[in-house]
Amino acid sequence: MCYNSRVTKQERPPIEVIRSPNRAKTASARMENGRLVVRVPAHISAEEEKRLVDSLVPRVLKQANRQAAPRLPDLKIRAADLNRRHFGGKLKVREIKWVTNQQKRYGSCTPATSTIRISDRVGSMPLWVLDYVLVHELAHLIEANHSAAFWKLVARYPLAERARGYLIAIGLEGESGPSEDDTE
Repeated sequence: MCYNSRVTKQERPPIEVIRSPNRAKTASARMENGRLVVRVPAHISAEEEKRLVDSLVPRVLKQANRQAAPRLPDLKIRAADLNRRHFGGKLKVREIKWVTNQQKRYGSCTPATSTIRISDRVGSMPLWVLDYVLVHELAHLIEANHSAAFWKLVARYPLAERARGYLIAIGLEGESGPSEDDTE
């Protein structure tokens, strides 16, 4: 039996369900030659089959997308280099990682715990934009707000204005940036 219900944002591959008399209780799913093959016990009802397919397919597609996605740059290495070049190596970052749950931000910093999170969407942008985002978040370890002193720290990155323009153009830059009053 083939399913292709509930098409998500991306086109789903064809789904093939194989009822196996050798399976007593478990079901499995995996990608095989461009098809998503779901194996279920032969004795289950059509409703149970649909429930199993609907629960397994998103997991397999998510895993396949993760495996197909390009490798993201190593944030620890990039942040350490930017810390050395623009902050004299004095900043201490306890944790820095890519996250998938930031839809309106490109990064965030929690100065109290010295942790930085970068949206995985930034990973597909040019490296000079990623570096700007990292410098921006590193600067929050010194200045936890968007004051004139903060923007002065961010301006240490030579491509800061260019990167801000890039983020504004794609609709990701939410902060107003330094105002006329801040540029003293």
